[in-house]
Amino acid sequence: MVNMLALIVSSTLVYSAPLIYTALGGVFSERSGIVNVGLEGIMVMGAFSAIIFNLQFAQTFGSWTPWIATLFGGLIGVLFSSIHAVATVSLRADHIISGTVLNLVAPSLGVFLTRVMFDGAGQTEFIKQKFGYWSVPLLSKIPVVGKIFFSQTSQPAFVGIVVAIICWFIVFKTSFGLRLRSVGEHPQAADTLGINVYKMRYLGVLLSGLMGGLGGAIMAQSINSQFAITTITGQGFMSMAAMIFGKWNPIGAMLAAIFFGFAQSLAVVGSQIPFIKNIPSVYLQIAPYVITIFVLVGFVGNSKGPAANGTTYIKSK
Repeated sequence: MVNMLALIVSSTLVYSAPLIYTALGGVFSERSGIVNVGLEGIMVMGAFSAIIFNLQFAQTFGSWTPWIATLFGGLIGVLFSSIHAVATVSLRADHIISGTVLNLVAPSLGVFLTRVMFDGAGQTEFIKQKFGYWSVPLLSKIPVVGKIFFSQTSQPAFVGIVVAIICWFIVFKTSFGLRLRSVGEHPQAADTLGINVYKMRYLGVLLSGLMGGLGGAIMAQSINSQFAITTITGQGFMSMAAMIFGKWNPIGAMLAAIFFGFAQSLAVVGSQIPFIKNIPSVYLQIAPYVITIFVLVGFVGNSKGPAANGTTYIKSK
C-alpha cells in the first residue's frame, strides 16, 4: 500500500510541475487584465529552447544543465510573450486572437527550426542531463510519510510549490501586487492614482511568459527528454483551467495544477493501481482533457475573475 501511494504521489508531482509554473504565469497576466490563451505556445517555445540549450551545453554545466536550461527557456518565454504584450496592450488587439496566434505559430516554428538544426528530423536528439527523481534530505527518512511524499519525487515540483507561496505573497502582500490587481480590476481608477496601467500590464504578460517558459522547459526535460510536435499537447490549456479552478489565486492555482497532474499521471501508473487497472488505457489518457473541459464549462461561468480582465485600456487625455 505504501509503495502504491508513493508511486502515485511521485508521478503526480512529476506531471504537475510544468502546470504549476504555467498556471502561476496565467495568474500574473490575468490579474493585470490581460487574458493569455497563448500559454500553450509559450510552453512550446520554452520546451524547444531548453532542449536545444541542454543539448549544446550539457558537457559544460553537467548536472546543473537542466536548471540553467530551464531559466533559458523562461527567458525565451519572456521574449515570445512580448509579442502578446505589444499586441494587446499597445496595439489594442483582441486578447483571444492574439493568444491564438501564439499557439498557432509556436509549434510550427519549433518544428521548422528542429528540421533545420537536425537535418530534416521532426524531433531533436534525446538529452542526457534531465530532471531525475529526487529525495528530500532528512524528510525522506521519516517513516512511511517520508517514503510516500519525499522519496524519489520531483525536485521542480517542490520548488514550484515554494514559488507558488512566494507568488501569493507578491500578489496579495506587496505594493507591486496591489498595483497589478488594481489595473486588472479598475484601470481607470488605478490611472488616476498615478499607476502606469500599460507598464503593469506589460509586466503581467511578461511574467506569464517567464513562468510559461519555465513550465515548458520542465515538461521537456523531466518527461519527454526531447522536443517534438507532441512535447506540449494541451498542458497550456490545462494550466489555464487550473488558474480558473484556483480562482486566480497562486495557491489555488498550484493546488488545481496538482489535481490535473494527478489526472495526467493516471495514464502512466494506472495499470499498477488495483482499482483502476482494468480501465482501458485510452480512457485514462483522455481523462485530463475531459476534466479540463468540464472544469472550464463548469467553473468559467461561476468564477469571477478580475473585473477588467480581457478589456482594452485606452488612456484618456
